[in-house]
Amino acid sequence: MLKLLGGLKEFVKRQPVTIDGTVFRMHVTFTTVVLLACSIMVTATQYVGNPIQCIVEGLPTRPVNTYCWITSTFTMPDAFLREQGVGAAHPGVGPENGEPPKYYTYYQWVCFALFLQAMLCYFPKWIWDMQEGSLMTTLVMGLQFGLGNEKEREKQKKILIHYMLTHIRKHTWYAVKYWMCEFMCLANIVLQVYWMNRFFAGEFITYGLRVIGMSTEHQDNRVDPMVFIFPRVTKCTFHKFGPSGSVQKHDSLCVLPLNIVNEKTYIFIWFWYLLLLMALVLMICHRVLIMYNATARKNALRYRHYRLITDDVARAVTNKLSLGDWWVLYMLGKNLDPIIYREVVREIAKKADT
Repeated sequence: MLKLLGGLKEFVKRQPVTIDGTVFRMHVTFTTVVLLACSIMVTATQYVGNPIQCIVEGLPTRPVNTYCWITSTFTMPDAFLREQGVGAAHPGVGPENGEPPKYYTYYQWVCFALFLQAMLCYFPKWIWDMQEGSLMTTLVMGLQFGLGNEKEREKQKKILIHYMLTHIRKHTWYAVKYWMCEFMCLANIVLQVYWMNRFFAGEFITYGLRVIGMSTEHQDNRVDPMVFIFPRVTKCTFHKFGPSGSVQKHDSLCVLPLNIVNEKTYIFIWFWYLLLLMALVLMICHRVLIMYNATARKNALRYRHYRLITDDVARAVTNKLSLGDWWVLYMLGKNLDPIIYREVVREIAKKADT
C-alpha cells in the first residue's frame, strides 16, 4: 500500500510550464490524489484486514461473516433514538418493532466509488491536455529562466513577440476550450455531490452540518450523525435448515471496522468539496467578469507583475488584443521570467494593431 501511495506523488509534481489555473489544479490534481489515496486505504482495509466480524451463537463465524458482507446488514432507525444499553444494544441495534429496517449495502462499493470519483475529477485535465496542444510549452521555449545565453534569449523573445503579433485574434477557441474545462470541473463537483447523496440514501448533503452541530451539543445529549451513514455495529439475519428440515432464523451482531475509515474519509470529502465548490464558483464568476469587462482584464494583467507593467501598457494591450489573445498573454505571465515578460508585453502594446 505504501508503494501505491508513494506513486501518487507523480500527480502532484510541479510541471515546468503552467497551462492552467490554481483552482483548476486543485480540482484535477489535488482532489484526484486525495480520492485515489482514500480508495487505496479503504481497499487495503477491506481486502487485507477483516472488514466485518459477526457474532452468532451455534454457527461457524466465517460463513456468517461472508454471507453478511456480500448481502447486507441493517439497523432499526428508531433504535438510534433509544438510550444505549437500555433500549438499544448499540446505536441503531435494537429489537424490531414493526418499523422497516434500514439496509446497508454501499460499504462494499466505497472503494470503487472513490476510484470513479477520482477519474471524474481527472477527466477535465485529460480533455484540456489534448486540446491545449502544447501551445504554452512551445511559446515559453525556456524563457521562464532569466539566466542563460543572452543572444539566444533575445532570439527566442523575438520569435515569441512575432508569433503574438502575427496570430492576433486567433486564440479565441484556445481560451474558450479552457474555460469550458473549468466549467466542467464545477459541473463535476455538483453532480458528484448529488450522486453521493443518492448513494448514501439522502444522508450526504447534511452530513457535515450535522457533524458541526454535534460538536456544539452537550456530551450527554450528543447523537453521532456519522453512525447513521456508517454504523459501527449492525444486525444481520442468517437462515439455515435445522435438524428436522425446518428453516431456522439466526440474528447476529456484526461489527464493521471498515466504517471507521469510511466515515473519516467522507467527512473530509464533505468539507473539501464545500471549499472546492466555493472556489470554483468564485473562479467562474471571475472568468465571466474578465470576458465582459476590459478594466478587469487590465487589472488582472497588472496583478501578476504589478511593479513591472504600467497601467498605460496594460490598458493598451487589453484594448488591442482579443479576449483569446489576452488570455494567452495572461498565461504567459505565469511562466515567463518577470523581466522578459515585461519586455514582451511592452513590445506587443507598441506594435500590435488595434
